[in-house]
Amino acid sequence: MLQSGSIAPPFCLPDQDGRQRALADWLRRGPLILYFYPADFTPGCTREACMVRDLHARLAALGLDVVGISPQDVDSHRRFRELHGLPFDLLSDADKAVARLYDVDGPFGLGVRRSTYLVDPDGVIRDGVVADLRIGPHEEFIRNALAVAERERRSAASNAAQ
Repeated sequence: MLQSGSIAPPFCLPDQDGRQRALADWLRRGPLILYFYPADFTPGCTREACMVRDLHARLAALGLDVVGISPQDVDSHRRFRELHGLPFDLLSDADKAVARLYDVDGPFGLGVRRSTYLVDPDGVIRDGVVADLRIGPHEEFIRNALAVAERERRSAASNAAQ
């Protein structure tokens, strides 16, 4: 896993609709929650994606984008996204090149480690978590990012009012 303060490696991958998408596309809009997951349609990954879906409106309201990355192909991502009503993009990292860049390739090159990063608009990794089999640490991580964003928004509003 990459360390906080590291520069997020740039990438370009196809999304669920086959469009090439670059990290810079999201960072132009603000901070990004970038999560890696092992596979579409598995119980743990489905729980994780639905947890992110359920928090998505709050994340978007605070200017936090979300992107999921796994090795499945574009068609799998499209079906997974549609079945679960996921409002965020899923990117296909079929050869796991981006997983390797982010140091989340599975042991002995098998699979992908369940990992979540918070990347700021300057492309700096602010924090991250890896928990291969548990969803709870990822939910806690995202909820903490929400809490920080909410505090920052309140502080900015308070400063503007003064």
